[in-house]
This record gives sequence, structure tokens and C-alpha cells, in this order.
Amino acid sequence: MKRTQNRKLLRLAIFASTFALTVGASGALAGAEPAAPSSTTTTTAAPPAAAAPAADAGTSSLSAQKQQLIDKIASGLKDKSKQPVADTGGSSASDTKGSGPEMSAFLAAFGYSLLNPDVAPPGVNDWSCKPSSAHPRPVVLVHGTWADAYDTFAYMSKPIKDAGFCEFAFNYGRSDLINGGGAGSLLPGAYGTGDIPTSAKQLSTFVDRVLSATGAPQVDIIGWSQGGSMTNYYTKYEGGGTKVKNLITYGATHHGTTLDGIGALGRAINNFGIDVLGPISLVVGVSGIQQTVGSDFINKLNANGDTVSGINYTVVGTRYDEITTPYDSTFLTAGPGATVHNITLQDDCGIDLSDHLTMMYSPRALSIALNALDPTKFPNLKCSPNPWLIGGGGHP
Repeated sequence: MKRTQNRKLLRLAIFASTFALTVGASGALAGAEPAAPSSTTTTTAAPPAAAAPAADAGTSSLSAQKQQLIDKIASGLKDKSKQPVADTGGSSASDTKGSGPEMSAFLAAFGYSLLNPDVAPPGVNDWSCKPSSAHPRPVVLVHGTWADAYDTFAYMSKPIKDAGFCEFAFNYGRSDLINGGGAGSLLPGAYGTGDIPTSAKQLSTFVDRVLSATGAPQVDIIGWSQGGSMTNYYTKYEGGGTKVKNLITYGATHHGTTLDGIGALGRAINNFGIDVLGPISLVVGVSGIQQTVGSDFINKLNANGDTVSGINYTVVGTRYDEITTPYDSTFLTAGPGATVHNITLQDDCGIDLSDHLTMMYSPRALSIALNALDPTKFPNLKCSPNPWLIGGGGHP
């Protein structure tokens, strides 16, 4: 019995380190297997009702690029020049600076953002943009945990802008080690590590700025991973329910994640009075723990149903997701006045092997977003190869 318990605790320790490497660098959880196939793409509608550390001490010589990265980390820890969108509870949000190049693969975008942690994805944050009659709502892009606006949307943002949409993005949930940001907070560009309800307040501030600048009454939001569940929280508890028309999410932790059962195990051990999630949070950050199944955040998020009346939801999951597990836990059930389209990325497109990170660089995933934003102009979904872990399916 004691040996079995030790094995379980060892698995939790392994989870902490692999989660850090997974979300921070490659997106691959050690030993993860593709999730089992589920039913085909479903549409549900309810009737209307009233990385590894930047420097490796064991490396004998550092290239100029690595040294530049080290300098970036050092300066970033001291940099007080960022203009905050909001700063509450030890967590802050900030505007992007400049614009980065279009990318077709996550790893390339991640590497670029390490050296340019505050850069915007291409095509976003033109604050003079006014929505057209064809596209009356601006689109807000919301990144996930241990990520930023650029490395999440460097592939999707420009095609959406080119389709005629005003488009905006910011970086939220920046929190240091002292305030629960976890090991990811040591990396430049690692946002989304802070308390999620606090991040929802930061999103509320940013959406209000977008609405004020554009004169639009509502926005459409595209959220990846925590960006989806945090936005869902914003619509329910921070006044966003009437400000969002379309919510499009990818791999969102709407119902929490078991992380292949390890997160659920940790929660169960905690419920027996042994605090293992507390120490693990020092590695993964408070937002990582909040996204495990059974957390107070997840319980509150879904306490009154999955959806908000008046919002159209497009929810995308991938069978090869190693972070949001089981992958179909991302799917929602429509409540009164809401419409939900649950889409498995591989349905009718088995050659798309996107995992949690690379799904944001999938031509099919992009076509789903464009279809949800403008089904008349973009009626068809693409089907192109997108390799697991490596990604880089190419531009549409």
C-alpha cells in the first residue's frame, strides 16, 4: 500500500516537471498517448428562451542567440516600462509593442516570442480600425497559459485581418514566483500564469477599450486553452455576457483537465488531506492548478450551466490533445438561448494530427474560425496535414 502511494506521488512530481516543459516549450507531455476517438462532429443547440529554462548551465558554449535570450530574461525581470492594462492581486496585463512576422509553426513562433515577448501577432491592434457593415464586431484574440498573444496567434491573426475584421489582442495574467506565477513566470513572454478570475477582470478592461475605440456594441472572441475558459468566466461573472456574440475556443479547459489522470489523482490526494497540489503549484502556477478537474474555479465556472444566453459557441477539440484531457471535456452543452457547435478537429480530416499547441497552426482550425465569424464568405472547412508536436501545416 505504501509503495503504491509512493508511486502515485512520484507520478505527481513527474507531472509537475513535464507540464512545465510541455507548456513552456514543446507542448508534448511525456508518455502521453492520443485520446481515443469519440463520436463524429456534433452540433447542439437549445431553443431560445426569455520551455526548458532559457540558459542551460551544462552547455559548454552559448551561441549569440542564446546569450541574447539570457540578456532578455535578465532585463525583463527588471523592466518596469510596460504600460499595464490592469494590475491587481499580483497579476498584470499589458499592451503589445510592435508587430511580429506571420508564422506557420508553433515552435518557430515560440522561439521568436522568447526574444520579443511583447510583440503583437501580425494584423492586430490597429486602434483606428472601424468595423464594416459586413463585419460589425471586432475580434479579440485571447492566448492561453504560459503563452502570449504572439506565439498563440502568429498564424491565425493575419488571415482574419485580411478577411476584413478589426482585430485586437493583449497579454494577460503576468504573475511572478512570489505571487503564484510558477516556474513559467521566469520565461519572457509567459503570461496567463496568474489567478484566472483576476485575468477575467483584465479581459473585461480590454474588451471595454476595444468597444470604446471601435464604437461596436459587441465583440467576437477567439480563445485558446485557458483563454477559452477564462473568457467563459468573463461572460458569466464579469459582465461579458452581453458584450460577446461569438465565442470560438480551441482546446479550452471548460471542464478542467485530468492531464491524463494525473491532475485528477492530485485532486483526490488533496481531498484526503494531503496537500500535494500546493507544492506543485510552485512549478505550474496558480492558473495551472485552477484548471484541473474539481478545482474551485472549474466548479464555479460550470455551476449554472455551460453557456450564457445570446452567445454562439464554436468549441474545437483535438483527439491528440495532451493537455486538455480527456479532449472532449472541452465540449459544451447548450443552455437556454445559446447555440453550441462542438467540433472534433479530425472528423472528416484524419490527416490533421494537431496536438494542444499545434492546433493553433492548423489550416483546418483557421478555417473553422473564419466559418464561425462569416459562414457566408467562408462556407467550407479546409483539410490539410498538420503534424503532431511539430505543426507547421502551412499558410492557407
